[in-house]
Amino acid sequence: MSVNQHTHVGPPYGQPQPGYQGYQQPAYGGQPLPGAPHTQYGAYNGPMPGYQQPVPPQGSVRPLPSSGAPPPASGTSLPSGHQGYSQFGQGDVQNGIPTSTAPMQRPPASQPFLPGSAPAPVSQPSTFQQYGPPPSSVQQLSNHMAGMTIGSTPVSAPPPAGLGYGPPTSVPPVSGSFTATGSGLYTPYTASQGPPPPSRLPTEVPGFAPPPSSTGIGPSSYPPSTGAPRPPPMPGPPLSGQTVAGPPMSQPNHVSSPPPPSTLSGPHPGPPMSGLHGPPPPTHPPQPGYQMQQNGSFGQVRGPQPNYGGAYPGTPNYGSQPGPPPKRLDPDSIPSPIQVIEDDRSNRGSEPFVTGVRGQVPPLVTTNFMVKDQGNASPRYIRCTSYNIPCTSDMAKQSQVPLAAVIKPLATLPPEETLPYLVDHGESGPVRCNRCKAYMCPFMQFIEGGRRFQCCFCSCVTEVPAHYFQHLDHTGKRVDFYDRPELSLGSYEFLATVDYCKNNKFPSPPAFIFMIDVSYNAVKSGLVRLICEELKSILDYLPREGNMEESAIRVGFVTYNKVLHFYNVKSSLAQPQMMVVSDVADMFVPLLDGFLVNVNESRTVITSLLDQIPEMFADTRETETVFGPVIQAGLEALKAAECAGKLFIFHTSLPIAEAPGKLKNRDDKKLINTDKEKTLFQPQTSFYNNLAKDCVAQGCCVDLFLFPNQYLDVATLGVVTYQTGGSIYKYAYFQLEADQDRFLNDLRRDVQKEVGFDAVMRVRTSTGIRATDFFGAFYMSNTTDVEMAGLDCDKTITVEFKHDDKLSEDSGALLQCALLYTSCAGQRRLRIHNLSLNCCTQLADLYRNCETDTLINYLAKYAYRGVLSSPVKAVRDSLINQCAQILACYRKNCASPSSAGQLILPECMKLLPVYLNCVLKSDVLQPGPEVTTDDRAYIRQLVTSMDVAETNVFFYPRLLPLTKVDVDSDSLPAAIRNSEERLSKGDIYLLENGLNIFLWVGVNVQQGLIQNLFGVSSFSQISNTLSTLPVLENPFSRKVRSIIDMLHLQRSRYMKLIIVKQEDKLEMLFKHFLVEDKSLTGGASYVDFLCHMHKEIRQLLS
Repeated sequence: MSVNQHTHVGPPYGQPQPGYQGYQQPAYGGQPLPGAPHTQYGAYNGPMPGYQQPVPPQGSVRPLPSSGAPPPASGTSLPSGHQGYSQFGQGDVQNGIPTSTAPMQRPPASQPFLPGSAPAPVSQPSTFQQYGPPPSSVQQLSNHMAGMTIGSTPVSAPPPAGLGYGPPTSVPPVSGSFTATGSGLYTPYTASQGPPPPSRLPTEVPGFAPPPSSTGIGPSSYPPSTGAPRPPPMPGPPLSGQTVAGPPMSQPNHVSSPPPPSTLSGPHPGPPMSGLHGPPPPTHPPQPGYQMQQNGSFGQVRGPQPNYGGAYPGTPNYGSQPGPPPKRLDPDSIPSPIQVIEDDRSNRGSEPFVTGVRGQVPPLVTTNFMVKDQGNASPRYIRCTSYNIPCTSDMAKQSQVPLAAVIKPLATLPPEETLPYLVDHGESGPVRCNRCKAYMCPFMQFIEGGRRFQCCFCSCVTEVPAHYFQHLDHTGKRVDFYDRPELSLGSYEFLATVDYCKNNKFPSPPAFIFMIDVSYNAVKSGLVRLICEELKSILDYLPREGNMEESAIRVGFVTYNKVLHFYNVKSSLAQPQMMVVSDVADMFVPLLDGFLVNVNESRTVITSLLDQIPEMFADTRETETVFGPVIQAGLEALKAAECAGKLFIFHTSLPIAEAPGKLKNRDDKKLINTDKEKTLFQPQTSFYNNLAKDCVAQGCCVDLFLFPNQYLDVATLGVVTYQTGGSIYKYAYFQLEADQDRFLNDLRRDVQKEVGFDAVMRVRTSTGIRATDFFGAFYMSNTTDVEMAGLDCDKTITVEFKHDDKLSEDSGALLQCALLYTSCAGQRRLRIHNLSLNCCTQLADLYRNCETDTLINYLAKYAYRGVLSSPVKAVRDSLINQCAQILACYRKNCASPSSAGQLILPECMKLLPVYLNCVLKSDVLQPGPEVTTDDRAYIRQLVTSMDVAETNVFFYPRLLPLTKVDVDSDSLPAAIRNSEERLSKGDIYLLENGLNIFLWVGVNVQQGLIQNLFGVSSFSQISNTLSTLPVLENPFSRKVRSIIDMLHLQRSRYMKLIIVKQEDKLEMLFKHFLVEDKSLTGGASYVDFLCHMHKEIRQLLS
């Protein structure tokens, strides 16, 4: 993601500018942003071979949606990827291939859609050939582009002569890359070839009523049985409740037809259909001279429509003169993330997600839903890239879909869901398989009347211990099935016995050590005083076990610059005592007793110390710092106390003082885009890797709060944090007024959140697959155990699986994640998560049960690790290639045969191109000139342990229109797509990506709104140095502040608020996050990238 989005003259963002303090650091944790020249768009810019590129006139931006309502999200209308949610329920016809086991499956990927089935108006001349029956739920971009939104017109007139079909007017055509052929199915045939050959006439299908296509042409997948207004499907084909007159079978030649006038008067209510497919109904008389445009691609021109509300509000010029020549592919006709998200919410947000069935695809991470654990772990703990995995490695290789699980073992649950039960089996400990050591779980099979059990992972038979014996009922289930969490639930905890503890003795409660940089910069900026003030109150909120009166965690304090100062805060002292260690080359802890103390016992001494620290160092002139010895000191203190714990280090500068771990400034922008670029992400010394290893062995986790004013080498300083399972927070150019809220909120949450110490995680799988690769913040000393000195509730570990044998469709595949950790009270526990997946012999089943958000999470982490060892360009190319292979395999093996000009995407992967493009344009893989090396290293580490919800909003930010927000409702306004053409000068928008919240204010916003929100009377008076909105007593101000508060609660970090006035210098940074647009660093727009992907897929297929 690069931040320079606008050509811009004016002082570069790097220098503090008068009146803009605090804004030199916007993007992530803040980097200076020098203005950047508009780089000519590279990669996908030129005309592609075989695709002629119409040149859009400069500035041909679409009329902006003036209303706050989101434009119809482009390409979907059936609930995102999920049409048939439950085969039984709401009367939906289950689409496509009947699903096998799970009652709730994503709609089938793409069955050929039986063409004759759509009722066609009688006026159709039979020259109207369908160009090959479009497969059902596939995304056929084409006629989504070419025709999509036209379907709702009640008119039906003969098609333009000589074209396959598809109305010429009304949707801007392709950007020269996808040819929207007349057939609406993207068939680039060159003009010389003439119209598509009438080769594949759909034949009549006897006895077929409106087909069950999931996003097909023809009647949508909502059966007429529901008379209620269901989410209206596509604007093309007739709506469910609107059966079209005339026998459905009679028109073999053309598939979708406009619904009768009676049903659709006025603009079509629904968003365009998700499957770009189905030829749009012919709606106009032949128009002379409207033959194929550029190489036969025939696009529709859009009539004037200001709002873009429904299918075509305003006056679509159907049948009238063609408008201006086609400009580009219509962004509204390609799959829209917003639409997919909205559809999933409306379809799957109301019912609880019950985990009893194997291989169910959960609702999207953006949907609010409740989970009922009935034997499989909640998707809050584990999400998979696919819930139906190939039976053989050959099939997996063919599809190229990575098989991975994103696991968040200590995830926080919403209040209405039950925390995992803690099971205590006494001294004998948990019951386990003799051979593979898997823990007792719902999939174990009891045999011989309950005396033995067969392991579901390795099939070994194990005796049931006498104390655990129980009789079986007539179905072979134990009679105490529902009384034991480990037999009936997907997630639960065991109390660990002493055998699971280090050195065979129970652990002591952990300790927190606060280590504060007191060098000149830290003191002068007010940071030291701020930290000391905050610590006085924060110590009352240390994490504690459920019902304990006070936290068992002990605390200690160290300050440092070139030397270290330890403090004795023993409760019996009247005043704290300071001990200085100046021999940093040989670090030791000068006191044992009185360094780590109980907060309540030593409160007065601690308060006195925190009052004195800012005064003691107020006049310091010391600018140099050490860093390695600071971690060593904390580690030694924990060793001496024989406990695990966490170091909170507050650090401001590159550690250049003479000491172990001393660093030099090696930042070099000239390495970008060279083979040596990877060195910028690698640590400059192995010292910290070795130190990290020692920290993990002791259970010493390091959290790092950085306050840099220049290069600090995050890639090296972050090594220990990263390998111990800690977190890095970065506040570039820290300024007290602008940044203290964000820093203090982050610090409070970091100190209070649930953490497991001294953790080891192992993932077991049933025979046939095994865990081969791991991504996240941890250390591995062998190939199976993921070791973390600390694991908090926000961290995920991503695990990739590979086949080592065949799987069977009957038994499916099982995963068991076991996490051994010490709780904040010093209790040793095992947390177990189990998940069962389906296995398939048909690729269509794989593609029907994938989850794109998880896939993108995995691909981003894979790519971000790749930059450590390969040139960035090679990493980008391999990502594009892998996704092209995934989609080409689908096209070749699952979609019904059709012209190569069609882009066909699996229903549940139709957002893969847009999201992948966001990853490719991110700052790690395609930095703008103003993105610092430290920012890239910071983001790389951050993303590596993000969960699926975080990567979703990080790569495709959420954009909310605020001007027309309903001030009385509790809900968020509907999001709109991330593109500048969706913004209107008269509106205010909020954009959030998990790290920042931008408020964009258009130049024409009404004065009353500005007064209500900012408390000033005009646009020019709005200050963009605000870090919080003023508290004003009016409904609009209250609503916007409550929306911001709601967003803060959903994210693990406190987001920085940045006010952006239209046409202001900060707008360039804001536009960097409008990810559907072309970026100044050469990142493709969504439309261009889709064309590029199509080209890549066609090359693979040919």
